[in-house]
Amino acid sequence: MAITDGGAHILVFPYPAQGHMLPLLDLIHQLVLRGLTITILVTPKNLSILKSLLSRHPSIKTLILPFPSHPSIPAGVENVKDLPSGSFISMVSALRQLHDPLLHWFRSNPSPPSAIISDMFLGWTQHLACQLNIPRIVFSPSGAIFVSLMNCLWRDTPQRDDPNDPDFPISFPTIPGSPVYPWSQLSRMYQSYVPGDPQWELTRDEFLANIASWGIAINSFTDLEGHYIRHLEKDLGHDRVWAVGPLQPPAHTERGGTMSDSAYDVMSWLDKRDDKSVVYVCFGSQAVLANEQIEALAVGLERSGVHFIWCVKEATVGHVAGNYGMVPDGFEDRVAGRGFVIRGWAPQVLILRHSAVGSFLTHCGWNSVLEGIAAGVPLLAWPMTADQFADARLVEEVGVGEKVCEGVVTVPNSEMLAKAMAESVSGKRSKRQVKAMELQKAALEAVKDDGSSSKDLDQLVKEINGV
Repeated sequence: MAITDGGAHILVFPYPAQGHMLPLLDLIHQLVLRGLTITILVTPKNLSILKSLLSRHPSIKTLILPFPSHPSIPAGVENVKDLPSGSFISMVSALRQLHDPLLHWFRSNPSPPSAIISDMFLGWTQHLACQLNIPRIVFSPSGAIFVSLMNCLWRDTPQRDDPNDPDFPISFPTIPGSPVYPWSQLSRMYQSYVPGDPQWELTRDEFLANIASWGIAINSFTDLEGHYIRHLEKDLGHDRVWAVGPLQPPAHTERGGTMSDSAYDVMSWLDKRDDKSVVYVCFGSQAVLANEQIEALAVGLERSGVHFIWCVKEATVGHVAGNYGMVPDGFEDRVAGRGFVIRGWAPQVLILRHSAVGSFLTHCGWNSVLEGIAAGVPLLAWPMTADQFADARLVEEVGVGEKVCEGVVTVPNSEMLAKAMAESVSGKRSKRQVKAMELQKAALEAVKDDGSSSKDLDQLVKEINGV
């Protein structure tokens, strides 16, 4: 890593969802180390998320703009986690209103940034960058496989022959492997797209603006997604595609939400378990399981006989109280000694890195996939929505995991889950463990000073400084 001073000044604009913000903050850490001057655009209630980064790098400036009002967003809400599922259009529409205040800030600033890095859900910033005659770099918290799919969807807008067929196949012949996905497994955002509707055409325009942007930084690494990264370079018509992951927080970084038990208690519990004997179960910061799904998962865990940590996300905005997020009565008593249930946030990176963890039952959100790979832990995939079906396909493709369930409302087969979890920590799937360890080594090599991702970060900074 080339650590320098006096680099270019750039504006960084995160999308206010935890899975998007946190890896972008980790990217900012790397860019500051390489000498760039950073201003982060944030709305008031999201400023606290920057606390750790700002304390580590006091040179970072913040641009705090009021969150715009929107008829579909309650007053005081500034983060996706506080909105009901399906509020993407409302959030993007609200954030789009920051265009004029941001343009005014740029034009009145005696030393404005010379480039913009913004999240993939903020495509309108490409038009702002064009007005200012500066480059815009897309940040993708998702992998190159999902970016490839989204580019095809929004550019080509494929539709179903039968509008009522959830299994209608949509093919992607230009993407490596020529994947075919049933309609139900495409991005829910795209499934909702209504051609000709003004709001949806604005949304499509923002994704097309991502394609037109000057460059893209992806939280991935070459040994994991090399052929998809090369495909993007060909598809976009330039080589300004930087694989900069796996992005991870600096050591001793404190962040996350409220949890029912301390990290010390969780680690102490794991310390008493044999190596690779524990199944870790977590479905990210957004997914909330219905009680029927939780019941089936609880039965599977009970019958599997495995030691496990289960992070349960309880009902939030948009979930009917009593129908979601409730662990069955008596379950924790019946699994006492071999099960640890966490309610709320879990210190996932710490858990996955512990030697006792032998497998990870996950929704296959991209951050979780990378964290599992970086820890050398095989994955049991239950994709539900968004990029997760593509991520689960990749997990199987590279040999570090298998799909055990799919769908956001699917109730899993308890017996099949029990069998998969038991075998995942029994040594019977040693090939998967070997592959997980190989990819872990590749991930760690990628972020070393002479690794592929570190070199891409150096090149990204060099390109920005040369604009």
